[in-house]
Amino acid sequence: MMTLIFRLPSVAWHLSRGGVFGHLAHVHLLPSWLRSLMRGFDRLIARRNPDRPGVALAHALTSLGPGFIKFGQALSTRADLMGADVARDLALLQDQLDPFPSPVARRTLARELGQDIDDVFARFEDDPVAAASIAQVHFATLKDGRDVAVKILRPGIRAKLERDIRFFRSMARLLEAIAPATKRLKLTHAVDQFAHYSDVELDLRLEGASASKLKDNHAKDEGIHVPAIEWALTTEHVLVIERVVGTRIDDREALLAKGHTIDDLTTIAAKSFFFQVFRDGFFHADMHPGNIFIRDDGVLVPIDFGIMGDLSLNDRMFLARLLMAILDRDYQQVAQLHRDAGMIGQDVSLEGFAQAIRAVTEPVMDQPMGDVSVGTILGQIFGLARRYHVEVQPQFTLLQKTMVMAEGVGRQLNPDANMWPIARDLAAEWAEDKDSWLTQISTIADKALSFGLRLPELMDRAETLLDHMERQAEADHPRSNSARYGLTRHGLNRHGFTWSHLVVAVAVAAVVYFVN
Repeated sequence: MMTLIFRLPSVAWHLSRGGVFGHLAHVHLLPSWLRSLMRGFDRLIARRNPDRPGVALAHALTSLGPGFIKFGQALSTRADLMGADVARDLALLQDQLDPFPSPVARRTLARELGQDIDDVFARFEDDPVAAASIAQVHFATLKDGRDVAVKILRPGIRAKLERDIRFFRSMARLLEAIAPATKRLKLTHAVDQFAHYSDVELDLRLEGASASKLKDNHAKDEGIHVPAIEWALTTEHVLVIERVVGTRIDDREALLAKGHTIDDLTTIAAKSFFFQVFRDGFFHADMHPGNIFIRDDGVLVPIDFGIMGDLSLNDRMFLARLLMAILDRDYQQVAQLHRDAGMIGQDVSLEGFAQAIRAVTEPVMDQPMGDVSVGTILGQIFGLARRYHVEVQPQFTLLQKTMVMAEGVGRQLNPDANMWPIARDLAAEWAEDKDSWLTQISTIADKALSFGLRLPELMDRAETLLDHMERQAEADHPRSNSARYGLTRHGLNRHGFTWSHLVVAVAVAAVVYFVN
């Protein structure tokens, strides 16, 4: 709470100067007295500018420093919380800062690697090629001649981000206390989500693990290459990865000059997106043009794996069907999919929700096919969350932001192309296969449940039978006990019959049961 008290005046000043309070004064979830106060701040302090609400908020967050920039980027994935237009503007926040001094970078490397960097690198470039709020990147060459990129965390960045997160959490709780209607926006959940992604970005070993997993997923895919991690040189604060040499995917003229076929690159990019989202359920969630390169041999190479998304099989099936329904303009099916996924309650009119989806979707779908943005459509649908109490899952909002980025990259690469028909066909084929597979699994699961329910009864019968065999053996051979003939619950020693044989028999019975 002390952090909130000391920092709130400064934050309020920057937000009001950027005109953010004037826009927030129109949010009806806030109490009237708070909206009046915000209008007062706006008249007294705000600079007069015509910026959209999202642009004004982006400028204000930039002036407040790296933690607020990162939080703004996290909010850009919450179209259900911020609205589609504001979320789209926040996605343009630039995460660039002045680099920290190269001597600091060298000292950090030496400390993390436990040796002088001249013993590790044949060459280390002091001038960084990129400097963001969390880390900066230097190019280097290993002793064996391989070129690498070295990512180094900013000194003290963890403490700064943790301080900012405490402020964000306190603000969310304060707002929910003075404006109870905002509780359904799950502001504290948004802060928790931001804290999770920040924690991942602050441990570069986790980024390395994400890159390694993505590399394994794409191992057999032609036209896609994920850089290799130098694990022996990677720590919590340092990541050493294979250096990428290529052309940015948005540099169309340079790609054409090198003889690349734009249609082929578009297809590879669409397939890469499909493989990650639908086939693997593990996707790169920061796909701006600076993070995707094309090698001279036409291979697509992603970089920067700090923000990744996960999707369960059920999530992927929902998205595949949703994509097909949207592109087919089947809004009743879009609404039904939300109902089946438990995202809208039974008290919500399915027809009314379908009509609302049509209202926000048709203006986008009524454009030329190459201009249709499925990411924008998803943002519009998620924007209905507040009206229809839709429980939008965080993984979907992160994917929606990724879709918008991927579409932007695709249009910069090939303005005449549309990646979604390619993705739709792939998704339809994948969903059909998975439906068949899931049906088989469901059938087996039902039989397993039925057999499991009968198993105690079968075991009781087997034990009763063994007791009867022991008593019969005792009666037939009064001068000896059943152990002489091996008739015990520990096994028929002479004949080799043991409890393990009973287990095998039960297993065989189970197999026969499932097959039939």
